[in-house]
Amino acid sequence: MVHAEDGISKRRVRRWRSVAEKCQIVQLTMEPGASVAEVARVHGLNANQLFKWRREVERGELIASYPALLPVTVAAAIELESGVAEQRLETLPSSSGAIHIELTGRAMITVESGADGSLVRAVLESLRK
Repeated sequence: MVHAEDGISKRRVRRWRSVAEKCQIVQLTMEPGASVAEVARVHGLNANQLFKWRREVERGELIASYPALLPVTVAAAIELESGVAEQRLETLPSSSGAIHIELTGRAMITVESGADGSLVRAVLESLRK
């Protein structure tokens, strides 16, 4: 964008923002009582750009590259009585177990014991896109 004031031409510099920074700014708009227009103005953005980022986050297209903490639910627990827990652990086959991952509205994944780690990584990475 070029503005001419008193014969001097000024060019607005386009600022590059990292995915993590975009996600942090979007998170500010999700707080109760937050105004997208206000957050956009404070960060030197157009509100339409911020709405676009929000849609990308909701669709899972804009994901920060740092690991996030997710809520975890334990489906079953082993009794922690001294002798009982040790006996049960000894009787469990080493190949048993599974991990169930549910990404609400996107995917449900079950990883069985002995699964190829590189394959699991590839599947999870594909969900980031």
